[in-house]
Amino acid sequence: MITGNPQMTWCPPFSTPPISTTSRYGSHGAFYRYKNSMGKSLPLFYIYDSYLTSPEAWAHLLTPNGAHSIRNTPYDGVFIALLVEEGHTHDILAAGFDGMYTYFASNGFSFGSSHQNWKAVKNFCDANNLMFIPSVGPGYIDTSIRPWNNHNTRNRVNGKYYETALQAALTVRPEIVSITSFNEWHEGTQIEKAIPKKTPTRLYLDYLPHQPNLYLELTRRWAEHFIKEKEQWLM
Repeated sequence: MITGNPQMTWCPPFSTPPISTTSRYGSHGAFYRYKNSMGKSLPLFYIYDSYLTSPEAWAHLLTPNGAHSIRNTPYDGVFIALLVEEGHTHDILAAGFDGMYTYFASNGFSFGSSHQNWKAVKNFCDANNLMFIPSVGPGYIDTSIRPWNNHNTRNRVNGKYYETALQAALTVRPEIVSITSFNEWHEGTQIEKAIPKKTPTRLYLDYLPHQPNLYLELTRRWAEHFIKEKEQWLM
């Protein structure tokens, strides 16, 4: 996780932990916390496939007057829903989430992951006091595990795809940009060091003719750029 103000975060698919886990680890220094609009420093959770649960059910937990509300309790947090379809924006608002993220690294795969829609989504979020967290990735190719999905392959173009996504994210002036990666070698979104590697059943992508740490360097450079941009936005 690359942090600062603003933040660029690694974004894995995960859900809120059980309350017992929050009770045990919630105060640990390694538990990522974010200051919400009320000035409270709270744990931040990305909720993968949040749309599979109805807005009404989420509202019981996430709205202040919900039947089982966790707002203003020891289990409160900053809860970020997954935006896939355009209609999910209104569902996320009604559910009581604090914001939305796009997750998928394939531009054009969904409404939420399409760079061209980010400005409209950011405007909706700004109008409704929600966070918008666009997600970027260095490329995408998962045909080794989903042979039918080649239409969602996105070539890295020697780092240009990654930089285009990062530029699109910064254009909408978000508080956070998330990087969808986390060692996803089988989906081609890894940003870790890579050298040529081949097995009897698989050829792994590498970054030649660039150095093995190409995407770590690009991430560092854009994180620094993001921080400088944010300073200008606040002037």
